[in-house]
Amino acid sequence: MKDTRPWARRRRGIIIGILSSILGFFLVTTYFTHFYSPASCFDGRDNGSERGVDCGGKCVRICAFEVLPPKVVWVNSFEITPGQYNSVAYIENPNQFAGSAEMKYTLTLKNGSRTVAERSGVTILPPGSVYPIFEGRIFTTDQQEITDTFITVELPEIWQPAKIGADQFKTRDIQLSNADKRPRLDVLLENITIDTATDVEIVATIFNAEEEPVTASQTVVEFFPGESRQDVVFTWPNSIAKTVKSCVVPTDVLMVIDLSGSMNNDSDNPPQPLTDALAAASTFAGNLNENDALGLVTFASEANLEVPLTKDFSLVANSIRNLSIAPAEESGFTNTVSALETTAAELNSSNHNIDARRVAVILTDGLPTDPDDDRQIVAEAEALADQLDLSGIEIYAIGLGEEVDHDFVRTLASTNDTAYFASTGSNLETDLANIYSNITGALCETGPTKIDVIAKTTANFAPLR
Repeated sequence: MKDTRPWARRRRGIIIGILSSILGFFLVTTYFTHFYSPASCFDGRDNGSERGVDCGGKCVRICAFEVLPPKVVWVNSFEITPGQYNSVAYIENPNQFAGSAEMKYTLTLKNGSRTVAERSGVTILPPGSVYPIFEGRIFTTDQQEITDTFITVELPEIWQPAKIGADQFKTRDIQLSNADKRPRLDVLLENITIDTATDVEIVATIFNAEEEPVTASQTVVEFFPGESRQDVVFTWPNSIAKTVKSCVVPTDVLMVIDLSGSMNNDSDNPPQPLTDALAAASTFAGNLNENDALGLVTFASEANLEVPLTKDFSLVANSIRNLSIAPAEESGFTNTVSALETTAAELNSSNHNIDARRVAVILTDGLPTDPDDDRQIVAEAEALADQLDLSGIEIYAIGLGEEVDHDFVRTLASTNDTAYFASTGSNLETDLANIYSNITGALCETGPTKIDVIAKTTANFAPLR
């Protein structure tokens, strides 16, 4: 049957369409007003043009899967005082344009298998170079010595573009002074960019001739304007002269020679082993560097300061060649305690150069002896040698003859590496010459000492948005 009311159907359609539009508008308005949020770099979702959650695409933040992980180049701890250490790790960021303002790490200091200290922190990792992590004033339990240091680095969660890295700062001048008293490193540092840097962490690391790190210090510059230079100072609370064995650091050396009666037991004419010992020692006296100083102490029943510290090496060499055993000492004693006391007094006197390390080179053929109690004077000598070593005086000990007490000589020496032994006989002068030559080389390492000064700041990171 033919529909005779088409206008009614059209009207219903119009009404339904209007109602649907009103409902749809209401639903859309409610959604956008109360539920919808546009894609952003901080919504915790992978949306919009992002390549990962809140990273890549239009986001400043760089996705972690797009960068190479940082690498540990080396890590070490340096003793400042007994039981107190500075720890440094060099971390390489291989990414040329990506860095992180927050990288977490944990340093673990061990004595053998036992953990004796631990330190955690957060550091800056600028792009495209190697940067230090520094932790100072780390105290070990029971003042234990550190044998190994390890670092664990967490992969940063947030990576950002950076305008410039290690090239922002240039070292223009470096001066090391007071190495043996209150060490100070003065550095002229330049910010070569136009950008002001804030809270700049600067670490100075000193390497030996074998490019092994031997000590480090840190300072912070709060405000470093662009295209400017600043004097930056690093300090250490105690001597670093024993560890920084650069020829740049001079040496004050006291030669300490045993003139007790036993030093001519091998021969009276000429007196041996004394004659060969003096010949080798006088040669050593002429082989020091021009900035060094040299003095001479002799000992038998008592010790004598024959020549105070001087730069006149020929004076000392001639004095050594003219030494002899006093007749009274043929039945005298070997007062090593007096020798150590005299040595300490001179190396701590006004003759000592505070820029220089302090060294004693002791030559003896036997144990200390005493008219009352030999065992007591041996114990006193060993205790005094320990005190000298702790005060910063490095002791090289040379034991002469087959009957010399090796344990005592090693106790006199600062370390086993600074204890030497020479058998008396036809090759004594040559053997001693080689020993003195080794000591000369140990005092002043061949090759330059390297000083790294590395600065880092968050000011170059692009702000997240």
